[in-house]
Amino acid sequence: MTETPGDHQYDLEDRTFEFARLVRTFVKRLPRSICNSEDVKQVVRSSGSVGANYIEANEALSKKDFRMRIRISRKESKETRYWLRLLDTQDDKALNTERGKLVQESTELMRIFGAILKNSE
Repeated sequence: MTETPGDHQYDLEDRTFEFARLVRTFVKRLPRSICNSEDVKQVVRSSGSVGANYIEANEALSKKDFRMRIRISRKESKETRYWLRLLDTQDDKALNTERGKLVQESTELMRIFGAILKNSE
């Protein structure tokens, strides 16, 4: 576990779960359109996959399996960022701000998984 600026313990499993939950909360507020419907399906899947693969990595049977799962978590974080950026907010300032925070979190998760990979070599 790592320390966050708020001086409380922050488990990466909890953080990835919270990220997926926040993505789901965000997409419920989006305008309904055909494009958003398709993109929402993708962003929901990829955001949930970040944490699911991290949990799998923690249960890995080998170092090779661990690294593969961490790579997948990093890839899913990057994919989630892509889908978030595609979602149509119809220039709603509150939605754009919320999306920006989610994009930032996906970027931070990518970097964390990248650091884990580098340190596991």
